[in-house]
Amino acid sequence: MIDMSTITTQMIDEFNSKGFLVVPDILDANEIAYYRDVYEQFLNNTIDASRYRSDLGGFAQTDDAEKPKEKIVQIMLPGRVYPELLSKKLHTLTREMAKQLLGEDMELDFDMLIDKSPHTNTPTPWHQDCAYWITMPDKRAASCWVALDDAVIDNGCMWYVEGSHLEPIRKHHPAGKGGGALQCDADEQEGTAVEIKAGSCIWHHGATLHYSRGNTTDMRRRAYITNFRPAAMIAYERERGFDHTGEREVKDVNAQS
Repeated sequence: MIDMSTITTQMIDEFNSKGFLVVPDILDANEIAYYRDVYEQFLNNTIDASRYRSDLGGFAQTDDAEKPKEKIVQIMLPGRVYPELLSKKLHTLTREMAKQLLGEDMELDFDMLIDKSPHTNTPTPWHQDCAYWITMPDKRAASCWVALDDAVIDNGCMWYVEGSHLEPIRKHHPAGKGGGALQCDADEQEGTAVEIKAGSCIWHHGATLHYSRGNTTDMRRRAYITNFRPAAMIAYERERGFDHTGEREVKDVNAQS
């Protein structure tokens, strides 16, 4: 299992140069089981997060009379809905790792669940997280993508474009009608697929270009994401009414800098 002594200078350098970093085995089997159980309570509405629930795969839906199955379920702010999560290992450990990677002033900005069901085969388009955010004077931000199932190419593991966080932000636009996803122009030839085991995580910068294929397997692909930025920038967002709830209009993403 991970301990903070394993976040080495070399790992920090790799994160800063590549824009992403794999950290294996941050959760043990019992911890994975706990988060999977809570995850299912969110998905089956035992824990009611309907206010913050959306289908990021909506852009792939058709006008069938029957309501289509959710393809990429996103639940924003599970820690707000179920505060017990905030004191558990996934949040406390990733917060400490964020401080080591980007500075002692890093704090939790938001968390979210993203689920790709078996045989939904709906990709998450290429995008940069910062395209969803307002422009801030301090652009330090990092997401920790924790796998609760083995993530492989065919069930939707993450792909990254190495060094893209050091380049200008690409132009983004809505991925299509009915979904909340944004996309930009990129393809797999630019990227690297990063397969990881359940209980491991990948860190990526807020401007690192990434994507995942759809799930064509019998496997689940559940991920729990925590995002961190400087405390002063979280206050800056909140003062402007931005708290990642999804209760907002899509902004002019091409104006991001």
